[in-house]
This record gives sequence, C-alpha cells and structure tokens, in this order.
Amino acid sequence: MRRVSVALFLILILSSVSVSARSLEIYFIDVEGGAATLIVTPLGESILVDSGFPGDRDAGRIARVARDEAHLTQIDHYITTHWHRDHVGGIAKLVELIPVKRFYDHGLPAAPAPDILPDLIEAYKKTTHGQTRTLNAGEEIKLRNARPIPLMRLRVLAANGVVEGEPTGSPQIRTCSPDQKPMPEDKTDNANSIGFLLSFGRFRFFDGGDLTWNVENKLVCPRNLVGAVDVYQVDHHGADTSNNPSLVSALSPGVAIINNGARKAGEVKTFATLRATPGIEGIYQLHRNVLTSANDNAPFTYIANDEENCRGEFIKLSVDEFAKTFTVNIDAKQVNRKYRVGRVGRS
Repeated sequence: MRRVSVALFLILILSSVSVSARSLEIYFIDVEGGAATLIVTPLGESILVDSGFPGDRDAGRIARVARDEAHLTQIDHYITTHWHRDHVGGIAKLVELIPVKRFYDHGLPAAPAPDILPDLIEAYKKTTHGQTRTLNAGEEIKLRNARPIPLMRLRVLAANGVVEGEPTGSPQIRTCSPDQKPMPEDKTDNANSIGFLLSFGRFRFFDGGDLTWNVENKLVCPRNLVGAVDVYQVDHHGADTSNNPSLVSALSPGVAIINNGARKAGEVKTFATLRATPGIEGIYQLHRNVLTSANDNAPFTYIANDEENCRGEFIKLSVDEFAKTFTVNIDAKQVNRKYRVGRVGRS
C-alpha cells in the first residue's frame, strides 16, 4: 500500500510539472499596415494570424519574433483571414525561415477577382502543397488543453461573408433597428474575412481580420454572437469603413490594439468610436498616424512606432496563468500596463 501511495504521489508531481502553467502571449507584429498576429498558448502551441506583405521584410520580422521572443521552433497553425496581399503576402517567404505545420483559410477564390492577386494565390497553393483547411463560421480550431490550466478555445464567428448560425449565401446587409445604418455592399474580399474569438478562461480576445461594416453588424444583429471582450484587435487596421459602432459597443473592449501603418488606417472616425466606448481603458497603435493630429492618435507611450521610417517595434500582450490579469508591453517605450480580466459591467 505504501509503495502504491508513493508511486501515485510521484505521478501527481510529474503531471503537475508537465503542465506547469505559463502565460498566454499575443504578439502584434509590425508589418507596416498589414497584419501579423502571433498567439502562443500556455502549453506552447502557436497560432499565426496573417503574414503581412510579400518580400523579406515582413517574413523576417515575424520569424524574428517567433524565434527570439516567443522561442518557437515552428508555427503550429497559420490562418489567412482573407486574400489581400497585406495579409497573405508573406507566407511563402516565411516558410523558408520557420516551419509551418497547418494552414487555414476561408477557401480559395472560385473565380478571378480584381482585389485578389493571382500570383499570391499560386504562391499560397505552392507553399501549402494543397493541404489547407477551409474554416466556416461556427467551427473551431482545436487547441491543446490540460488541467489545471484554464480552457483555451478558438471559435470562428465569421467567414465568407456569413456569421455563425447563418446559411451560406445569406445577404450581407441586415438591420435590426433604425439606428443601424448599412453601407453599400462590400464586394471585396474584406467582407469574407475570418473573424474569431479566442478565449482563455475568462479572458476573451476578438480578431476580425478586415471585416467591414455590414458583416460586423451581423455579428450583433439580431443577437450578439461575440459578447464583451477584454481585448479587440481593431478591424481593418482601424479603417472607417469598418468598426461599426454596433459591433464596438457590443464588444465593449477594455483594451483596443490598432495594427495600422504610418499612412494607412487608424482613422479619425474609428478612433472617436473607440474613445467613446464606455469602460475602455487603453487604446494602442503599432504606428502613429502621421496624417492626423495628436488628438486622433493614442498617447505617445501607447504607440510602438512613432516615425514612418521605423525599426518595426511590436506590441506584446500577456495573460497570467490563471487568466485573471493581462499586461500590454511595448519594449521600445518601456511601457508595461496591467489590466484586470472581466471588468465590472462586462456581460
């Protein structure tokens, strides 16, 4: 009996070591107005969302953060939110710098489109060897979990212009009240972007790629599919054709992070919408918008890159191992701000 008890004790000790808690880390990598968001779970599983522009610069920046900051030897999951060059352009070069195991997208284009470059689609096909998974609204990417670490989930809420619970081909425009004013139908691939909710215990993070106004509204009309979140990666780099106030209000983010460029997005109307959101505690930008005033930018310390000709500084977000607090860090500014998960008043 004593031998059994000792053996059981050793098993429990070894098990606790093997799943020793780590933080959830999210890196917002500067790709000069494109998108590249690297997520590393507490169990070391990695998800890269988008890969910036074609060429060496963005792939190099992503690989550097993955290897030197996140200490990764591979990317486990790579998601292309949609087929624009600032989101899918870097993947062909990136796989030369760090291995990528699994590829996800909203489906290859069925026909030529004026906003999608055929060369990038062919490069993606060659890179993936045709081994990709199409993500539909309502599906999940299964992530590794282990007790006692809080549960990790990644659920797709929008893809191909429809939201969770809608049939394929549903109309883009839907209104539920006179206050909801649609924009003209968006015929670009932005409207087809994958939008997902990442949760870690009570911590919630929403990334909508480049979702635009009308599809954003469907996420909250007739019912709120997202709910309130702790962190919002601001849709479409902070463009005013996105960030519908109906969505931003429903998200009620504590922190918003804008992956804009010096002369791309991070626009005045979006900034005003974010600032007017009750309970928002911090708005961060990858770049200062050099085309607008200081009043329409985040405070100096909350902007990773001040000059147009910059070093490509990133923003890092860390959620503690119990999913109770998170910090936003900008090394270049020696900024490290802590926030509480699940603020008072959050649904």
